Amino acid sequence: MDRNRKWVPGFAAVLLTLLSHTTSALEVPLDPKVLEGLPQPPTITLQSPKDYIFDPRENIVIHCEAKGKPHPSFSWTRNGTHFDVEKDSKVLMKPGSGTLVIDISGEKAEAYEGTYQCTAHNEHGTAVSNNIVIRQSRSPLWSKERNEAIVVQMGVSLVLQCRPPAGLPPPVIFWMDNNFQRLPLDKRVSQALNGDLYFSNVLPEDTRNDYICYARFPHTQTIQQKQPISVTVLDNSPDGERRPSFMTPLGITSTKMVLRGETLELECIADGLPTPEISWQKDGGGELQSSRMSFYNFKKTLKVSDVNEADAGDYRCTATNKLGTAQHIIKVAVKAAPFWVSAPRNLILAPNETGILTCRVNGEPKPKITWFVNGVPIENAPEDHSRKVDDDTVILSYVQTGSSAVYQCNASNEFGYLLANAFVNVLAEAPRVLTPPNRVYQVITNNPALLHCASFGSPIPTITWFKDSQTSVKNGDPYVIHENGTLEIHVAQPLHSGKYTCIASNNLGIKENHVYLEVKEPTRILKQPEYKDVQRGMSAVFVCKVKHDPSLIPTVIWLKDNGELPDDERFDVDMDSLTIRDVTDEDEGTYTCIQNTTLDQDSASAMLTVVGNPDPPTDLELTDQTERSVQLTWTPGDEHNSPTQKFLIQYEDLLHQPGVWVNLTDAPGTSTTVQLSLSPYVYYSFRVLALNGVGYSQPSQPSSQYRTNPSAPDENPSDVQGVGTKPGNLVISWTPLTGFLANGPGLEYKVQWRQKDVDEDWSSKTVANVSQFVVSGTPTYVPYEIKVQALNDYGSGPEPEVVIGYSGEDLPLSAPDSVQVMVHNSTLAEVHWEPVSFQSVRGKLQGYKVYFRRIRGLHETEEDTEQQEQVLTFSGNRSEGRLPGLQPYSLYNLTIRVLNIKGEGPPSPSKKFETPEGVPGPPSFLNVVNPGLDSLTLEWGPPMNNNGRLAGYTLKYQPVNNTNELGPVKVINFLANETTITLSNLNSSMLYKFYMSAKTIKGSGPIITEEAFTAMDTTVPSRQVDIATQGWFIGLMCAIALLILVLLIVCFIKRNKGGKYPVKEKEDAHQDPEIQPMKEDDGTFGEYRSMESDTEDHKPLKGSRTPSNGTVRRDESDDSLVDYGEGGDGQFNEDGSFIGQYSGKKEKDTHEGNESSEAPSPVNAMNSFV
Repeated sequence: MDRNRKWVPGFAAVLLTLLSHTTSALEVPLDPKVLEGLPQPPTITLQSPKDYIFDPRENIVIHCEAKGKPHPSFSWTRNGTHFDVEKDSKVLMKPGSGTLVIDISGEKAEAYEGTYQCTAHNEHGTAVSNNIVIRQSRSPLWSKERNEAIVVQMGVSLVLQCRPPAGLPPPVIFWMDNNFQRLPLDKRVSQALNGDLYFSNVLPEDTRNDYICYARFPHTQTIQQKQPISVTVLDNSPDGERRPSFMTPLGITSTKMVLRGETLELECIADGLPTPEISWQKDGGGELQSSRMSFYNFKKTLKVSDVNEADAGDYRCTATNKLGTAQHIIKVAVKAAPFWVSAPRNLILAPNETGILTCRVNGEPKPKITWFVNGVPIENAPEDHSRKVDDDTVILSYVQTGSSAVYQCNASNEFGYLLANAFVNVLAEAPRVLTPPNRVYQVITNNPALLHCASFGSPIPTITWFKDSQTSVKNGDPYVIHENGTLEIHVAQPLHSGKYTCIASNNLGIKENHVYLEVKEPTRILKQPEYKDVQRGMSAVFVCKVKHDPSLIPTVIWLKDNGELPDDERFDVDMDSLTIRDVTDEDEGTYTCIQNTTLDQDSASAMLTVVGNPDPPTDLELTDQTERSVQLTWTPGDEHNSPTQKFLIQYEDLLHQPGVWVNLTDAPGTSTTVQLSLSPYVYYSFRVLALNGVGYSQPSQPSSQYRTNPSAPDENPSDVQGVGTKPGNLVISWTPLTGFLANGPGLEYKVQWRQKDVDEDWSSKTVANVSQFVVSGTPTYVPYEIKVQALNDYGSGPEPEVVIGYSGEDLPLSAPDSVQVMVHNSTLAEVHWEPVSFQSVRGKLQGYKVYFRRIRGLHETEEDTEQQEQVLTFSGNRSEGRLPGLQPYSLYNLTIRVLNIKGEGPPSPSKKFETPEGVPGPPSFLNVVNPGLDSLTLEWGPPMNNNGRLAGYTLKYQPVNNTNELGPVKVINFLANETTITLSNLNSSMLYKFYMSAKTIKGSGPIITEEAFTAMDTTVPSRQVDIATQGWFIGLMCAIALLILVLLIVCFIKRNKGGKYPVKEKEDAHQDPEIQPMKEDDGTFGEYRSMESDTEDHKPLKGSRTPSNGTVRRDESDDSLVDYGEGGDGQFNEDGSFIGQYSGKKEKDTHEGNESSEAPSPVNAMNSFV
């Protein structure tokens, strides 16, 4: 006792001291392997509700399940005393469980009503259940009563009472008639919360004799019926209009108590005429807008769900009609059965540890807290000096093995109670790591990573972490070690990947576990699907390309409007795209691409808009009709997601061109009306087409026909012309008016004409159904004034414009005079003449034609009869012209004629002129013959065209080395009669390039080129290795020769037998691209050309030009063996290799001096061998 007195005054200080040594609650793991062999006091896991209403037709089942180690045993109390289950044959307790099954068949169920409590016990403690009140459901019959018929005057208020029998649970009330049809409820007629039927004012239609109140009892699913009530409404003395007054609740104020967490139901029903409107306010709170508040029964009932303390206060309901208002205040008080603030939790303590149990509750009024130990009030339990109790707290200090127990906290007030079990289990256990070993955690970069280290032990193990078995992981950025041992990395990066080790330790041992973290690249959509406008029938393609971690395999999901894609073969899904073929209107919507991996996902959406041609306009209407205009109105059709750009209005002239629709005008896409200008004498029918971005709609249905009256023409024929087709006539033509422009019947044309600048009257002629008129007997090519006017039965068209035309032409009469020729150079001359008079042209002057022909060269005596006459035409009224392209040193003849549309006039007197000398053409040929070791002979021919007196020739030549570079140029001049030269002192085996040109006193003409090699020196230096003497080469050549010999023998045998064997044709058809076959006549090899040289034979040397005539003769540029000399002498080295070939490209296969730059060709070697 003394110690207790000392402890109480200093309890606060002691409590703080103890808290510093307490442990957090250690949860017992659910892993069966861990639970095995681990002692644990009982814990209630399942129990029946506190208030259990049973159906007497079924067995009573009272649940009580518990766990513990060892498994607990169960017992029950009923109404506070022990309930011996074994003595009652109707009661069965399930094996391994405390659940009771009571068979009440054939028994009075009332005998088992009462308050039951279950107890679960093992050697470590005792847990108890709530007090479970068992009651039988009841649905009593309605008490018999006789209802008097009710007779009321129209307009008065009325209440029909239900007063159902008290049931358990209370019944559900509703009103129906004899036909089981619910009675209609409205603002005037309503059912109160207690089931009564209220009429704010009665009407004659309320008269009926079957107002029946029904009560439905939920548990038994039975319905009880009250005796029908008869109501008669009289209208012989109706009640007048009146202010509202409340039928329920009565008076000015009333009170209402509600428990926290329940639903508050407030009701105000008023009478009055007209029927009042009900509104609600909370004093001090304004309008009722909370999401927990709702109105029912035409705002006569206010419900507030999940009530809390803030809902207490004064609620004001107001009834209003046109005569005034009435108010009623309901004072709401909120009470509370006990509710948990913090329920006590199980404690697992190691020996000598300290723990605290807290039982924090709230309620109104404040609950009383009572503690129990193993189901016994704590004050009656065996004394335990380690245990201290202070209201809602139990402190356990320095606990010892064997002091395990189950504590119960009971908190109660007048509205209910709470009961909680919490065990204190005193254990001494070495650490165990519950997280599976070697678990791999995968996270995405920049996301949090949680590495678990679930453990169990008593005392609670301390958790430490290491990375890669070396680095100690401490609390702090970027790591956080949670109380449960989990290691969190707030923002994981690739560098955090690796092996992590967690170590759980207490004073009884140590345990470690390894886990692995892999930080992956995020999944990102690189190319998102884009908005699409697609025409119906076309294809839509949405692209969705993703970047992801290489170790993760993405899966793509496409959604349409956040739902699955339609099951349609038109939808084709690839890894990075969605294709919709033959798009329809139903395909329109939002398409979402979701790229999933096992760790993350990314998504992107795009809209598909299906566009199409617009629908045709409808409802065409003609208004504001006048002689020359009408207003057309229409209703646009569906635009199909593409705005209308314009409307096209067309008309059909049913009188003149039936079936032909003509474009009349356009209207903006936002218009639905247009004013149309009309022409007379037309039977109009209109239609409208809409145009959007896709195209035109179908035409609308035609409008009603609209006819305009005839009138005189508004215009005259167009394109009026006057042209003579032959001497002495004038053809007047025009474009006739269409029937649409005729403006009336009887269309004719009045044709008028007169000679211009002559004082005479107009001649005229009226014609119909023609588009021209011929005037005869006119002078040759004189101007006429012409007019054509339209006429019809209703008058003449406007005054026509005057057009100038000309009568027919004739051939010119005279030739140009004073023809002079000025020669500018050897190829250009200029001719001058005196133009002819206008009268002699006798038509429109087109120009002058100059005819000229080369007669002969000045160095020739005979005329060149092969030369064709040349013609140049000079348009317009010209007096000179130039004659290009003349041949130098020649004699020309020239005449000139004047030209009009009809033809040419007589020629002028012929005029001769001479052209001076020019440069000659190229020599006709240049050949190289008889090549020697140090000399070459050249032959050439004179030019085809000397173009003057030939003065001589100029020869230039230069060597070309094996890199195709040109050497110095040497120049030799020759007389005109020289056509050959032998050049000596040249280098052997050297390629030379020659340039030859002819010259006159005017200079040198174009050049002709040629290339040639000098002969090769056949003296072979002793240091050169002859491949033909090598053994392997001799063997190869023998094998080839033997093969050829066999082929020749076969051919010879075939021929002797009379058969034909077209060797040449077959060889030509199957030529080897590298080597051509041997010639049959002399056994030598034919032309040898590589595939490269075939395409490059005619490429010029570096710095050289092709001949001026643009051609290369075979004997000048072909690279065959024969083209480089006459016969075979001097063409091969001792080993048979060819030394003189030049292909015009930079290759290392040419020879310098007598040394070969590479091994001899096997082909040439074989030629030598044969």
